[in-house]
Amino acid sequence: MSTDANPTAGKPAVDLTDEAVHWDLSHSLSYGQYLHLDKLLCAQHPLSHHHDEMLFITIHQASELWMKLCLHELTGVLECVRRDDLDPSFKMLTRVSLIQQQLLHSWEVLATITPSDYSAFRNSLGTASGFQSYQYRMLEFLIGNKNARMIEVFRTEPAIYAQLERMLNSPSLYDETLRLLSRRGIDIPAPIIDRDFSQPYQASKAVTAAWLGIYHNADKEWDLYELAERLIDLDYKFQLWRFSHVKTVERIIGYKPGTGGTGGVSYLKKALDLRFFPELWAVRTSM
Repeated sequence: MSTDANPTAGKPAVDLTDEAVHWDLSHSLSYGQYLHLDKLLCAQHPLSHHHDEMLFITIHQASELWMKLCLHELTGVLECVRRDDLDPSFKMLTRVSLIQQQLLHSWEVLATITPSDYSAFRNSLGTASGFQSYQYRMLEFLIGNKNARMIEVFRTEPAIYAQLERMLNSPSLYDETLRLLSRRGIDIPAPIIDRDFSQPYQASKAVTAAWLGIYHNADKEWDLYELAERLIDLDYKFQLWRFSHVKTVERIIGYKPGTGGTGGVSYLKKALDLRFFPELWAVRTSM
């Protein structure tokens, strides 16, 4: 019986002699070049000497990449809704749901930073805060949570401010969904179809009734019913994300104010009851 502690000892290396590996990449595109890894992997610059600041930066940068992909997918969904071609949107919304799972798991990794770890480099952040994530704000505007005050923090970045202002004043995904219902002959009140899209959406009993009709006739209105269920999943995962955010912040800094000037946990808790699609939640009680 072998007493060798290493079970791979003595095994030959993988034989590559019959593999057509492109060893010389001097005149062709490499993996690193395609992904611009020279820029991506050089974008982490801790301002302190504390070990955990690298994790803090990496988690937030990775989250911003996932949010960029969510914006890409949800913009595609918006276009599908506008042209009344819903089938392709279901794959996009499924993908967004899985991305949201990745974002949820990121809080678990971030929560490995202890209060003493974070306090060792927190002052390095200055006034930098997730409150200033313009991609997160764009996601909320795109999906349907409009708040004009939120863009004021971007006044010093004119290009970003203009982008957010356009998103604020454009119909959201939910606005376009209700417009689609109207085009399909479903009774949606005119003031909801032609409203000031920069203002927060106000729930309507008439819209709840319209969705109730779709749910009661799911076989006939299957694509609208399926869209509604995918939207509920999007909203549900956002609520889970917000809750995980609150509990992670509470676990690490307690009730200290946030670096961006908010009350921290007390501010984050205000968003826990926000719903992008209020009538889709209300219809469940009505059925």
